[in-house]
Amino acid sequence: MSRTTAVWTAVGVFALLAFPALSIVPLAHSAGASPAAPPAIFHSSTTSTNWAGYAVSTTSGQVSFVNGSWTVPSIVGKCPKTALYSSFWIGIDGYTSSTVEQTGTDSDCQRGAPTYYAWYEFYPAGSVVIKTVSISAGDTILASVAYSPTTSKFTVTLTDVSTGKSFSTSGAVKSAVRSSAEWIAEAPSSIRGVLPLANFGTVDFGYDYTGLAGTGAATVGGTTGLMGSFVGLASIDMVSQRSSSTVKASTSAVSTDLSSFTVTWKSRGP
Repeated sequence: MSRTTAVWTAVGVFALLAFPALSIVPLAHSAGASPAAPPAIFHSSTTSTNWAGYAVSTTSGQVSFVNGSWTVPSIVGKCPKTALYSSFWIGIDGYTSSTVEQTGTDSDCQRGAPTYYAWYEFYPAGSVVIKTVSISAGDTILASVAYSPTTSKFTVTLTDVSTGKSFSTSGAVKSAVRSSAEWIAEAPSSIRGVLPLANFGTVDFGYDYTGLAGTGAATVGGTTGLMGSFVGLASIDMVSQRSSSTVKASTSAVSTDLSSFTVTWKSRGP
């Protein structure tokens, strides 16, 4: 099983081509601050058969950091005997390129039971389960991916804030172009294609839900901003491979303080 670059519908490709030039406004964000009304920023929308959430796209070599926080969603209802999967992650690349440098958690149904775990992946290399950080439904996760121009390596870091356990590793990805940053809920893939999406209910991303200030941010061209401050930020809904009118997971608007959003399960797909 692997997490892959986004698979776009025809509508999604059109939306990608319509993006304006990227511009970032750095914003202060601290716990206890009153949310400010967002500026008049153009946000696009698109669809994918395996991704839901948000991505911001720019030119090659511009993205050097992304972070995020979320609450591990609990599987809703009884797990069937058939395996179902849902992944939640932050990363660099994959939106308009063929690599992804990412780390996150899964809420799956495996062998008829809910299964939760953490992982990282330097795609196209396979995903690696993080065995030193145990994950439970309801845990608060803090994660980041950072690129070092000195070493030409990416460092992924994942912390389960609820338990205090943390993991970090670095690796080089030869063909990485660093042209996008993402905050994503995904139906992962296997050699058979996109896997059926587990019913995770709703997953909550960002400060408004986790209380972790400064999360939901990225650094592009040396400037850091919260996700909602990016011109050209795209909202992604996940749709069925059989019909783009059948939504598998829907993405909310970005919160007024520019830091947070939710993704809600609608159907398992494919």
